[in-house]
Amino acid sequence: MAETLVSVILDQLASIARQQIEEQLMLVVGVDDDIQKLTSNFRSIRAVLEDAENKQFKDNAVRDWLDKLKEASYDIDDVLDEWKTSIGKSQLKEVENASKPMIKKVCPLIPCYTFCFRKVIMPCAITRKIKSLSKTLDDIAMEKDRFRFSSVEHTIDIKPPMTASFGDISIVHGREADKEELLNKLLNESSQEPAISIVSIVGMGGIGKTTLARLVFNSDKMKTHFDKKIWVCVSDPFDEIRIAKAILESLVGDASKLSELETILQHISQYLDRKKFFLVLDDVWTEDSKNWEQLKDCLKCGSQGSRILVTTRKQKVAKAIGATNMIMLGTLSENESWLLFSQIAFSGEVSEKLEDIGRKIVAKCKGLPLAIKTLGSLLSFKTNIEEWQSVLDSEMWEIEEVERGVFPPLLLSYYDLPFPLKKCFSYCAIFPQDHEIKKDELIKLWMAQSYLRDERNKDMELTGEEYFENLAMRSFFQDFKRNKYDGSIESCKMHDIVHDFARFLTKNECFSVETSNEKRLRSLVVRSQDQRSQLTTSKLFDNSSLRALKFRLIGIQEIPTKIKKMIHLRYLDLSTYDFEELPKELCDLYNLQTLNMAWCVKLTKLPQEIGKLINLRHLIFETYGIKYMPKGIEGLTCLRTLKNFVVSSSSHGGKACSIESLKNLTNLRCLGISGLENVGDEGEVKRANLKNKTNLLSLSLDFGLEYDPMKTYESQEMVLEALEPPPNLVKLGLWNYRGKTIWPNWMILLTQLRELRLECCCRCEYLPPSGKLSSLESLFIDKAIYVKKVGNEFFGIESDGIATSSIVFTKLKNLEFWDMDRWEEWDDITLRGDELVITIMPSLHYLKIGGIHKLKTLPNYILQSPTLKQLEIVGCNTLSQRYEKERGEDWHKISHIPDVTIREQS
Repeated sequence: MAETLVSVILDQLASIARQQIEEQLMLVVGVDDDIQKLTSNFRSIRAVLEDAENKQFKDNAVRDWLDKLKEASYDIDDVLDEWKTSIGKSQLKEVENASKPMIKKVCPLIPCYTFCFRKVIMPCAITRKIKSLSKTLDDIAMEKDRFRFSSVEHTIDIKPPMTASFGDISIVHGREADKEELLNKLLNESSQEPAISIVSIVGMGGIGKTTLARLVFNSDKMKTHFDKKIWVCVSDPFDEIRIAKAILESLVGDASKLSELETILQHISQYLDRKKFFLVLDDVWTEDSKNWEQLKDCLKCGSQGSRILVTTRKQKVAKAIGATNMIMLGTLSENESWLLFSQIAFSGEVSEKLEDIGRKIVAKCKGLPLAIKTLGSLLSFKTNIEEWQSVLDSEMWEIEEVERGVFPPLLLSYYDLPFPLKKCFSYCAIFPQDHEIKKDELIKLWMAQSYLRDERNKDMELTGEEYFENLAMRSFFQDFKRNKYDGSIESCKMHDIVHDFARFLTKNECFSVETSNEKRLRSLVVRSQDQRSQLTTSKLFDNSSLRALKFRLIGIQEIPTKIKKMIHLRYLDLSTYDFEELPKELCDLYNLQTLNMAWCVKLTKLPQEIGKLINLRHLIFETYGIKYMPKGIEGLTCLRTLKNFVVSSSSHGGKACSIESLKNLTNLRCLGISGLENVGDEGEVKRANLKNKTNLLSLSLDFGLEYDPMKTYESQEMVLEALEPPPNLVKLGLWNYRGKTIWPNWMILLTQLRELRLECCCRCEYLPPSGKLSSLESLFIDKAIYVKKVGNEFFGIESDGIATSSIVFTKLKNLEFWDMDRWEEWDDITLRGDELVITIMPSLHYLKIGGIHKLKTLPNYILQSPTLKQLEIVGCNTLSQRYEKERGEDWHKISHIPDVTIREQS
């Protein structure tokens, strides 16, 4: 952990040295010597840190030395950051005073500007701090010599993720008998048993309790046997309100407005009344039976045969909750352990030269699946005997800590990580156990801590993606949720033992607080507030060392002006609050990289001074309350994400900027534009220069909700034509477009487009020829209410029946249609007599049709598709009757599809 912090500071010191030369910074006499001494000391310390971090687990004195080093390093990092911020603000003031900014090139300090300015003198307060901290580090550097650490050559080798898809290592060996036993206990019913029977899986951490529970929870037998299935992670500490809320949210989707336990339990009783349900309570710790009384009483409303499955490490817990059946989960056998390990560690056949050592390593795992998977993932990166022998002979096996059987393998895998990845992993201790970690948010939090760096031709966000995938490949993450359209990972979780391990690594660094009296926190994530909490809005903004702040507090109406003192802040998440506006002082946060205001529905305007946030990379807000974008947006040239650029209907007294202001934002990767109905001159749109924004991958265009059927809306067709994006665009969304055709000339040029969403394009009578998009994988069409027939035009087939290709929608995997009220006919054009004319959608995996009442039948190329795995028909009267399970006249035509859902629209 200290290793990464030291490297971050050395990067800062190197940057300062470059600035002294390039920008002629004047330092107070003697400070230059202190900067050089700091650099020298940190280099000598970094050389021995790997050995020191290995020894800290067996030598408390080493751990104490490392704690002192980290404390001093955090202070030095703050001072250097304060200095760089002071310089940056001075330069920014020069720009504000000049006639206009000179936006020319990227420089090390101010990523998006080059300035002409006078020499900047270091403030005296910063000078004094540097001198004092230099002396402190001198003492720490001298103290290291008494430990006689070994010096290790410092290298960074982060291998890019393998191109083959990795994922949740869900390989299971040796649990077939346990699975069958558990299924029997859950499915077999007896007249003598209680209405709701409780079954418990008991076993030590990392032995596979949750994996077994998941296997059973997702089995087909359970889907058909129970009316409702619910999964809740209980964890420690026990929180009855949170558990009850989680149950209710699983049933109804949202319970955020309920806070009283009694009310939540009443709602649960109503939804489960006379229903046979299956509830999993995973990772239970509390041994106090009184904690369960109210919840158990509430669940008695279920019908006979309902089941509760509890996973726990302790038999006492199972007895306290009232389990009538227990499965004591044992370790894997030697043979089962080897099968599990070899399947992960060897990409193909087992290597003869490594098998003997491999079996000895597996024996040290003592049959624990998590330990086996962890080491299998680690050794899958290593191919020679020496590397495997090093793992076998490691001193880490001798460490005596909690969960002794699992921590040594985790430590071995952890210490094999390159140093930037070590801190990225240990940072995850900030999340609570079983928390769903959103990948994009995690990467932004890593950025805020300076764990990521922009590299030549690679943004730090892309570096973060690689780091995440490396950690996932090594089994530090699990339970991945993927985007249903492109398969990309959106979120993950950590095994509770892996989370315990991260907390073990970050003792005294990451913890939960109810009161904000810690002055030196780097990240503060506050998720809720109840009446017992002493955390106030005022205290939240007292911590000037924070790099990241995210909070969910009840009753906050405004952000205090003293937020401007949080000069180190890089990540600020204010999403879901009821602010109407933000204080202008927020724009003094010179280092801010991410500002998230998603779902702040009452927000009406952005601060006029927002142009001062020149390091901002992600500006996120999704609300129709904001009517214009303030001038100054055009200066935020570091932006990668701008979710909603609002085109205003007026100049708002000269405060608003036009769509042309987007022309300088060349680094954008994700852009949303709303208010396009207000564009008066398509020339302004062309000057926004979307076509040349070669980094742009995702674009959403919204023409507004207002609709007048008497208008022609021809101007919208010209505006859409002028909005030509770069040809490498991957995702495109079009909302509320009123033109008659949705096929501008540039659409066919989007050869990399994988996802297309068309929503509320209500004047189009024919669907666009999307079959011509050669890379399209996902297509979503909603409220194309004038479309009556889908035929040749949809596939890109000309009126003479000739197609430009013998295969259309070559890569399409996901297809959804919603609320097309007049759609009656879907042409089947694959056959001319008995002759096969064209191949359509040969890769289709998922089809969903909802709210389409007049469509009579599905075409043969859908019904006979060998690749279609999932079909959903929701609220479609005619189709629901035709394809009703067992009884519909054409049920036999879809019965081969593995997953078919036909239901009413909720």
